[in-house]
Amino acid sequence: MLMIQEQTIHFPSIKGNIAIVEKLIDDICADYEINEDYYGNILVALTEAVNNAILHGNKSNPDKKVSVTFGADDNGLSFVIKDEGDGFDYKNIPDPTSPKNIENPNGRGVFLMRQLADEISFKDNGRMVSMKFKTAN
Repeated sequence: MLMIQEQTIHFPSIKGNIAIVEKLIDDICADYEINEDYYGNILVALTEAVNNAILHGNKSNPDKKVSVTFGADDNGLSFVIKDEGDGFDYKNIPDPTSPKNIENPNGRGVFLMRQLADEISFKDNGRMVSMKFKTAN
């Protein structure tokens, strides 16, 4: 895999814009010949992150933007998702697998992102999430 320049897309906080991210992931995974299982991990983790940025970060305010930055190098693919919201306490998220939370319809996004990405970090009070997916052994 060759080092490429980063690519960033920006879009308004409208739920339907998740399709833009899905297309980006489809194109990237085709370009880098990502296998189907790994494609699924990237797709779910990124759409969860973008969905959280739109709904929870920017409160579905179309005047606020979400940005997705993609990069690639010899070790894999990286994505940074940013919103313009107030942030959140990413260190104290209830465990969705705990019996008291298992019936909750929400609260699984960050858990899934942590399970599916090879590396994940939150910055800027939770307004920015960085995820890496290794493509080399």
